[in-house]
Amino acid sequence: MSLLVVGLSHRSAPVSVLERASLSADAQIKLLQDSLAAEPATEAAVLATCNRIELYADVDKFHAGVAELSTLLAQHSGVGLEELTPYLYVHYEDRAVHHLFSVACGLDSMVVGEGQILGQIKDALALGQELHTAGRLINDLFQQALRVGKRAHSETGIDRAGQSLVTFGLEQLADGAEVSGWAADKRVLVIGAGSMSSLAATTLARLGVRELVIVNRTLERAERLAAVLDGASGVSARAVSMADLDDELTRADVAVSCTGATGLVLTAESVATALAEHTVPAPAPRADLRAPDGSLVARLAATAARDGRVHDRSASVGLTDDDAGTGRGSAPNPAPQTPAGPESESCPVGLDELHVDELAQHGAWVDNAARTIRPTLGARAARSGAVRLALLDLAMPRDIDGAVHRLAGVRLVDIESLAEASADAPMAADVDQVRRIVSDEVAAFGAAQRAAHITPTVVALRTMAADVVEGEMARLEGRLTGLDEKQRAEINQTVRRVVDKLLHAPTVRVKQLASEPGGAGYADALRTLFDLDPETVAAVSRADMNDPNRGRV
Repeated sequence: MSLLVVGLSHRSAPVSVLERASLSADAQIKLLQDSLAAEPATEAAVLATCNRIELYADVDKFHAGVAELSTLLAQHSGVGLEELTPYLYVHYEDRAVHHLFSVACGLDSMVVGEGQILGQIKDALALGQELHTAGRLINDLFQQALRVGKRAHSETGIDRAGQSLVTFGLEQLADGAEVSGWAADKRVLVIGAGSMSSLAATTLARLGVRELVIVNRTLERAERLAAVLDGASGVSARAVSMADLDDELTRADVAVSCTGATGLVLTAESVATALAEHTVPAPAPRADLRAPDGSLVARLAATAARDGRVHDRSASVGLTDDDAGTGRGSAPNPAPQTPAGPESESCPVGLDELHVDELAQHGAWVDNAARTIRPTLGARAARSGAVRLALLDLAMPRDIDGAVHRLAGVRLVDIESLAEASADAPMAADVDQVRRIVSDEVAAFGAAQRAAHITPTVVALRTMAADVVEGEMARLEGRLTGLDEKQRAEINQTVRRVVDKLLHAPTVRVKQLASEPGGAGYADALRTLFDLDPETVAAVSRADMNDPNRGRV
């Protein structure tokens, strides 16, 4: 096994370099094709996310492989090799396996424990399989990485150590407030309909925002996502084309963007224009606290006002003189009067005549009125001069101009600010358990690969032995023509049994030795001792790789 990984991530490079070095889908395909065309690499896969770019390859020469892969990364990322080199890291063989397993478990993520990386690893393997750049090593490695990542999430509490980049970004936008409370009643604009944007939209729908507007260059994709989310948790979702972006921004409280665009989607000028035309959500109609004519409360108020039992509150509740004339208000305060005689013991407005259903209806009316007059979070924010437009940029390269943070009333959270915030995030105790899982899995993977490396040699050896038996039996039959079928079968079985017993102990032992560190040389020794044809060994390997059930995602 000669696994090599060359890459850069948020741990090794500033966001400004990562942003410039990001790979488009077409660039990833060309990088993989050129990697196999390069002499040192026999198979390859590229893992490109918003905060990492890594090229994995099976190489036959370490130094030549590092030089070639580094050059290819520079060529396809558009960042000069001299500028890129200081930020590159290199891992080889077991250290490369350890790195990918750590990445799969979320230990190397910007937000420790986030699980979205598993989907990105699966996509990287699928691309390698589609382009036929993923061979035995890459297939085994990435398949095992997916299993290790799932094991870490199922057997430990690594999920408690962090959350997805989307959730972390929303927490930063909320600026210390409870995210669910902060998101309530917000109008949210989601730009893009890819995996990250879809995750953001789904998360926001679950949080109970007022409205989701999905904007995408391909309207059909936006419509599919909006159709899934519309009505979920009471959220209204709709899709619009990219041409309506500026108009929708004027009505948004929050905008989340993650597209594959090579340029800015939201410039500082477009955000400033949107703020100038920003439409504050219309407040809910002022609740009419006056009881309907003829209702219990109206009758009670009219009787109380007539008897002088209450003061006039019309001024405090905003009643007009016309209201007072309808019996919904009260007359100017007369002098208090002493209640009437025994007849006053009955309810003056006929309360004792009301049916229980009417009382229940009155209770519902009061309850609804109380909810209606509660100010919304958006209204309070507007009065206090707080954030008018919150922006979350999860794209790499960035979708939103970094200069918007200088605009009054705008809060911007992007990959760079998330990286700074995550540096201070607390680590869960489960992280240590995940690290132990990774170490165990790396050792097991290395042993399995070394054992698998010698398997074609062992198969070739047994094939050669079988051919020798067949040849000797044919020669024996030519010399002993008087043997019947039973005798020939007995001799054939005896010879084969002798060969199997002679080969059993050496082949079992050589597999055990080959699984240990440094055991790769035993395959070479076996081929030399028995003078095995290298082409026969290679043919066994090719047959194994052509198995249609092997290593598919």
